[in-house]
Amino acid sequence: MTLVKEYNTIDEAVQAANSLHGRGVAENEVFVLAHDDGVTNTVANYSEAEKIGVDETGMGTAFKNMFRSQGDELRSKMKEIGLSPTEADSYERTLDKGKILLICKDDNQSSFL
Repeated sequence: MTLVKEYNTIDEAVQAANSLHGRGVAENEVFVLAHDDGVTNTVANYSEAEKIGVDETGMGTAFKNMFRSQGDELRSKMKEIGLSPTEADSYERTLDKGKILLICKDDNQSSFL
């Protein structure tokens, strides 16, 4: 089960990611995604969340993402880590509004804090 929660600020996302790690969720099970790469990088640098990279998407998708629009790239990344196309479309619109997403792939987590 892949759980997604949206946050308004970098601080909220960092605290939530670190809280998940403190509850036993592995670093490679929590991902951060934002429309702004700088925001994604900041949350990843100050928390236990990971960026969605080649390990998650594979080389083929990573290469294709180099030529995609930002929205297409984000949707592709979300689909590669377990979201349906419909969910990816919906969450991409959320990212368009400036929100930050934490995506948790840990099957033992029924909800975020």
